[in-house]
Amino acid sequence: MIRTAVAGVMGFILVFIESMIVMKLKGYSTIEFGGIAPFINVWAMNFFLVFAILTQITNWYQERTIGEKTEEENIY
Repeated sequence: MIRTAVAGVMGFILVFIESMIVMKLKGYSTIEFGGIAPFINVWAMNFFLVFAILTQITNWYQERTIGEKTEEENIY
């Protein structure tokens, strides 16, 4: 649930970061997305990118904490 919320917000933030990069590189002062549908498509791509990254980080963290617990048990 938290991953979904964070991915939604970060996907929205990434749209604006990407827009700023394009405006600086191309020398534009504004960007026209062409309507709400293309904007939602870009947001959805960013959402799934961030969601996948957060899923991998979550899995990595869980494996790391499990590994630390087994190492503590096998000290002797």
